Order: sequence, then structure tokens, then C-alpha cells
Amino acid sequence: MNNENIIIAFALSTIAGLSTGFGSFIALISKKNNTAFLSLSLGFSAGVMLFISFVDIFPKANTILAESF
Repeated sequence: MNNENIIIAFALSTIAGLSTGFGSFIALISKKNNTAFLSLSLGFSAGVMLFISFVDIFPKANTILAESF
């Protein structure tokens, strides 16, 4: 395995971990009864997951299924 690939994978994992920590920090400092912020955050995260599903995962799955049948 190439050292450059290992460095890129480590950097991406570190960025993902820091993003998770930053998000949890925001959740800790926000007001406890702020339901508008919670609903906005959940809607945004659902939109991101749907985008990833339809743009990235679905075409690859479609190709694999087409090849197998």
C-alpha cells in the first residue's frame, strides 16, 4: 500500500472525527429547549444522507445489479 494513500485516509478520518466532536460541542452549548435548531439540524442531516444515497451509492448499486442479471 502506498504511503500517500495511508496519509489521505488518516487525514480524512481525522477530519471526520473532528467534525463529529465539533457537532457535539455545538449540541452541548445550545439551549436545551431549542426545538427549531434541532429540527433544522435533523432536516439537514437527512438531506445529506439522501443526497449521498441517490448520487453516489444508487448508481453503483444499479451497475452491479445490471451486471449480475
